[in-house]
Amino acid sequence: MGQMLEITAADGQKLPAYVAQPEGAPRGAVVVLQEIFGVNSHIRDVADGYARAGYLAVAPALFQRVQPGVDMGYTDAEVKAGIQLKVKAEALPAPGVLPDVQGAIDYAAQASGGQKVAVVGYCWGGLWAWRAAALATGLSAAVPYYGGGMTQPAEIARQPKVPVMAHLSDNDGSVPLDGVKALQQAHPAVQVFIYPAHHGFNCDQRPAYDAAAAQQALERTLAFLAQHVG
Repeated sequence: MGQMLEITAADGQKLPAYVAQPEGAPRGAVVVLQEIFGVNSHIRDVADGYARAGYLAVAPALFQRVQPGVDMGYTDAEVKAGIQLKVKAEALPAPGVLPDVQGAIDYAAQASGGQKVAVVGYCWGGLWAWRAAALATGLSAAVPYYGGGMTQPAEIARQPKVPVMAHLSDNDGSVPLDGVKALQQAHPAVQVFIYPAHHGFNCDQRPAYDAAAAQQALERTLAFLAQHVG
């Protein structure tokens, strides 16, 4: 359904992105932000799913600045490698990979014919979806899934400029419940859903996959996108 294309970041950097087109005119656009495993088969499947729902989906390769061509699975060795890539990407000079996220938003708006754009992110991409809600332009909604680190004080201090729906779980070392409660207290307008699941529950290639939680989260996300994007 989709293909890898080259897009341009807000600062002129070229980077690959997986772009999935819906049948017919798009009802809106969704930027899909990757986990620490690159734009792999799971992220491409997620993008294809949003395309089937009628959205133009764009998944930018957010590790391009530290290591091009990342496409990994979920073995222990790949988890360790992904963590190291995340560390390198987070250590980039400010604003980090924000120009890549912004470039994907801009591309999605243009390629969808000027439709509204949402960002949906998973794991590290969930953190960037939260950041994008506060820092990016041209967004209409943001949906972070188990964004590791998004409940740290510096992240909670951010002020989202668009509606946000967050999908978190009650057994996630990357997003502990005390941080979730702090996020809810600081941002009562953010819709926070907590699932009886583990980090990565949306990914059917991971041991943590929880089909019921993933389906419920997707249904809520699609309803949220219909309300705020189209």
